[in-house]
Amino acid sequence: MVVITLLLCILGPTAVGKTEIAIAVAQRLNAEIVSADSRQIYRYMDIGTAKPTPCQQAQVRHHLVDVVDPDERFSVADYQRAADNAIGDIQSRGKRAMLVGGAGLYFRAIVDGLFDGPNADPAFRGGLRAEAQKFGAEVLHRRLSRVDPESASRIHPNDLTRVIRALEVYEKTGKVISDLQKEWIRTSPRYSFVAFGINRERQELYQRIEARVDKMLESGLLEEIQRLIARGYDKNLPAMQGFGYKELIDYLDGKYDWDTAVNLLKRNTRRYAKRQLTWFRNDPRIKWINLSDIDFNTAVQVVHSSLDTISIQ
Repeated sequence: MVVITLLLCILGPTAVGKTEIAIAVAQRLNAEIVSADSRQIYRYMDIGTAKPTPCQQAQVRHHLVDVVDPDERFSVADYQRAADNAIGDIQSRGKRAMLVGGAGLYFRAIVDGLFDGPNADPAFRGGLRAEAQKFGAEVLHRRLSRVDPESASRIHPNDLTRVIRALEVYEKTGKVISDLQKEWIRTSPRYSFVAFGINRERQELYQRIEARVDKMLESGLLEEIQRLIARGYDKNLPAMQGFGYKELIDYLDGKYDWDTAVNLLKRNTRRYAKRQLTWFRNDPRIKWINLSDIDFNTAVQVVHSSLDTISIQ
């Protein structure tokens, strides 16, 4: 009999409470956390990405947080390689690896691998970036909406990297990326895993999102953005165009007044949470825990008691 350690995955939308549950479970399991967050990979971007605090990271070791500078390219394939290395390192030391985050694409890259898409075309991508720079990112997102409305509904208009990749796939294959993603083979996952999705009732989740945004602003999000700009990071970088940064950069540029920028930030974060839930709910392998129905300690116990190891004869 071979005993294989399960990869435990804790997933869900922003602000739902994944980090707190993951830390509590990790402490019980002698585990370490591998981040599955596409924004927390960036150094110097702490407040706007809701990065685990130094205190939280001291409680449980976190991997794939603060791995690249905001102007460095970090593809899904780069993430997959780094996460595989982290998981292997954790398990080689006799500990359990936990994949925790809200990036559905990162989760799928780890458990299912990467779908067979075309190679990157630097010239094509450069042309689209120049077009976005001249006419605005919304132009490309509207184009994606016409050819692949399903992907456009999941990708924020400011997420130029993913918008351009979706357009590139369509241009090179004649197929939309949402269809190719559905063709991912799920019968042989790359890891034995169990995945939990954390959720709350919509209004409660939205209230938590708005409270988090208020806390970010009180904690110095605007000053964090000003420090990034002072370090020389271009405000048009993909990392700087994500929600939480884009809205306040537009405020600094005089595009919006403060109240408008804050309201847009809250709205865009709510929409992001909705897209995350749509992605995860399409995966029947995820077991859902609603924190509006059970308390924190019960949720931790549900996750903890549901797994230890699997045995294969």
